[in-house]
Amino acid sequence: MVEAKIHTLLTVISTGSFTEAAKMLSLTQPAVSNHIRQLEQSYGIKIFYKSKKKLLLTPEGAVLEKYARRAVAVAAAARQAILDRQKNIRHLSVAITPTVGEHLVPQVMAAYCGRHQDVHMHIQTAGLKDIHDLLRTFEVDLAVIEGELSDDSLISVLLDTDYLCLIAPADHPFAGRASVRLEELQGERFILRSKGAGTRKLFESYLLGNFHTIQDYNVMIEMDNVATIKELVEQGLGVSVIGHSACIQEQRKGKLAVLPIENASMVRKVNMVYRKDFAHPEVAEELRELYNGYVV
Repeated sequence: MVEAKIHTLLTVISTGSFTEAAKMLSLTQPAVSNHIRQLEQSYGIKIFYKSKKKLLLTPEGAVLEKYARRAVAVAAAARQAILDRQKNIRHLSVAITPTVGEHLVPQVMAAYCGRHQDVHMHIQTAGLKDIHDLLRTFEVDLAVIEGELSDDSLISVLLDTDYLCLIAPADHPFAGRASVRLEELQGERFILRSKGAGTRKLFESYLLGNFHTIQDYNVMIEMDNVATIKELVEQGLGVSVIGHSACIQEQRKGKLAVLPIENASMVRKVNMVYRKDFAHPEVAEELRELYNGYVV
């Protein structure tokens, strides 16, 4: 379904070399060059800048790459849908943001598959921007995200609302208190989500609203793995700010001290998102129903 020239283009981009692409595709280098030249002639553009050191996409080349990846993803989805029809099964590709991965969502997905034995799910974790790209290029069918995506081609279904809280070791002086003041946190060592994470952005926005910046705090470690953040906090290596839903179990077991920051309104939404042309919107509704059964 997808022209060989498109596969050649994407292979050249991924390897960064006409020579390596030729080896990978079992083609001659002139054949690879000819494929790229044919694409350039078809679209009336230059795909790569001329450079002996490194292959760089032109702006037009970057646009073509985006649609080439979408074409490959659509072809793969069509192939999978046909196989699913023949075998009377259904595959769903789902992307979730890291904090959501620590939430009830994986349990809900497992419950859905348990209810529908013919459904096979592939779940991957990615950042918000990457998930947006995966949805637009048809590489995932459904996403569960912290925050929102502004895109008219997507439909969002509110799954839950959550708020950010401070987590500290169970034996920390903050443990047992009803709340903590923002000023008290300046002497703490922080283990935070990476800069692009929705949780991090929400926390930094709150700081700015209170005439603080993240530079006023001792951020010792930044990472995307929420489970590891919680483990490091449990071990007494620092404190963190994460979604309350991601630390409920540790709070109940007494592994972490969990408390709000005074006068903080760091509320975030957990949304299910899918393209308007998603063939099975009823899946999202059933997932929401299962989710609500877990949180009641």
